[in-house]
Amino acid sequence: MFDNQATGKKLSRRGRTAAVATSVGAALLAVGIGMTPAAADAASPSRVATAPAARSAAPGLGSDNLIQSDDFFQQGLTPVGATVDLTGKQALSACSGETTMRTLTKESASAYAGVTWTFDSSGSFLTESVADGSTDASAVSYENRLNKAVRGCQNEPAGHWYYGQGHALTVPAGEGTWYPAFNGDGKVTGGVAVIRGGHRFGIVELVGQPSDDPGYMKGMAATAINRLTD
Repeated sequence: MFDNQATGKKLSRRGRTAAVATSVGAALLAVGIGMTPAAADAASPSRVATAPAARSAAPGLGSDNLIQSDDFFQQGLTPVGATVDLTGKQALSACSGETTMRTLTKESASAYAGVTWTFDSSGSFLTESVADGSTDASAVSYENRLNKAVRGCQNEPAGHWYYGQGHALTVPAGEGTWYPAFNGDGKVTGGVAVIRGGHRFGIVELVGQPSDDPGYMKGMAATAINRLTD
């Protein structure tokens, strides 16, 4: 874990949820990740701002390697906007507190990319943060650290949210481990996945419940791995 106490983790998650809600109320950028300005405006004309695409030149890591708007529909989610970050300063997950990809890698990664997606269902959002570790060995090391952090939130006091059992996933483009998330009542409410493809790695977290089947996180993880290595 990233040296977070249990109480701090719960406060962090609530704080991040509130922060995302506040930023949504201000403005969201539908940039460079598969949502055209026209589609975004039609989905939520008062809440989605448009901006030039924030893409990096191939073959570098950029917004092209993040989950795209078209990837959500088969999971029962309807995106309305996204905020892209290419600096590595986005918080990784609820379990890791305020740790960012830049702090995790001590600014040693060759590139960073991240996004926060919001959906038409209240309180639901997805965060993704990825980095280029330059070598497969370094990516594996960070993958292991991220999994260790997530597993630190599997055993929580009664009434607290927690992550469930990890499930390994291998696709031609890479590998990952996905975990369902449960609220204090034990109901499925999203999940998290640690992903890696070659020397690129990252973490994806969904807050909210598109269906009663926690297996939707498996599909999100596979999609994220495939995008990461494109």
